[in-house]
Amino acid sequence: MRRRVLPEDIIASPAHAPEAAAPSSAASVAATNNVLAAMLRVSDKVSDLIFSPGRPPQVELNGQLTPVPQLPALSPDDTRRIAGDLIGNNKQAMTKLREQGACDLSYSLPGTARFRVNIFIQRGTCAIVMRVIANTIPDFASLNLPAQLAEIVNLKNGIVLITGPTGSGKSSTMAAIVGRVNQERAYHIITIEDPIEFLHTHQRSTIHQRELHSDTPSFALALRAALRQAPKVILVGEMRDRETIEIALEAAETGHLVLSTLHTIDASKTVERIIGVFPQSEQQGIRNRLARSFRYIVSQRLLPRKDGSGRVAIIEILTSTLRTREYVERGEHDGKTLLDAMRTGSEDGMQYFDGEIEKVIRAGVIDLESGLSYATNPGNLRLELSDLVGPPPEPEPEPQKPEPAGETELEIER
Repeated sequence: MRRRVLPEDIIASPAHAPEAAAPSSAASVAATNNVLAAMLRVSDKVSDLIFSPGRPPQVELNGQLTPVPQLPALSPDDTRRIAGDLIGNNKQAMTKLREQGACDLSYSLPGTARFRVNIFIQRGTCAIVMRVIANTIPDFASLNLPAQLAEIVNLKNGIVLITGPTGSGKSSTMAAIVGRVNQERAYHIITIEDPIEFLHTHQRSTIHQRELHSDTPSFALALRAALRQAPKVILVGEMRDRETIEIALEAAETGHLVLSTLHTIDASKTVERIIGVFPQSEQQGIRNRLARSFRYIVSQRLLPRKDGSGRVAIIEILTSTLRTREYVERGEHDGKTLLDAMRTGSEDGMQYFDGEIEKVIRAGVIDLESGLSYATNPGNLRLELSDLVGPPPEPEPEPQKPEPAGETELEIER
């Protein structure tokens, strides 16, 4: 009879791998599921669950961590046990945790929620972060996405990138786009994710979802295989390395629509990140290919609402035009930047962060200080809002030093 995973087995040495792969007991898993359910009951706006030794289980609400009432502080044994329950029989995740110190996986609480899970080792103990994934595919209306993003559904080829920091809603926006394609087009869609988050069902399109490690060893291998699987749309969870970027460009150039994400803060930094992956000798060639292939670069930031009711998504959109393709291909210079193009590109469906932040400040959705703290150029934004808050205060003049007294006639005579 195989024994269940013991807490210390989660970080056991590789020599103990067979024992560490044993499943947790049903009672232990049920107890963990009860804790997860209690955490979700705190609010329907919980975005993350946090388990850390020495702290009670916490939930993230509107960007702030909140302890869950009536749940005691966790011991290292508690977090190891919960990690074992979440990993279950996933031998690849167990091996990766022991060998690399962290692992990613998905977990489902039956009938309630799904989670994207990261388990990692810190100071010799397990800590866990669980991102809540909605059971339903979000749509454009529920996310309040700009109407011009619906044009992505009509694209036949090229690259669309959704960018932003962790927790900015990239996955939800991507799911809404894929869901809309699924509803409106009879396409073959392939997704490559780490891990699979939103579960799409076949609608007008046929959709296949592949998970890193369980279905494929790497993004690059799955993406290259996808070129032989006759998809019209390919979703790559993240463009992490040079090989993946190269194959994504190849896919876009050969008539596929490629959707992917990057952890970058705006359109300009996205282009820099992609170009910077390649050696100097290849960068101009990659600029040329990216200029021809990109269709949209959509960047997101989540800002707290003034009334404390949640967060609002601020979205920057760069579209492919003659001007923006030139700036990507030749590089940005003074007066010829992607930000300049977005400032004056509203007719082409473009918008930029500070312009959108100004709108929500004027509408009273967010307060001034929050808006300025998330702005790309806070000084310029404050000037644009000077009719609301007045011009910035003039700097106080520096006190003048007294001039040295001149010599008297008596001193001169001496």
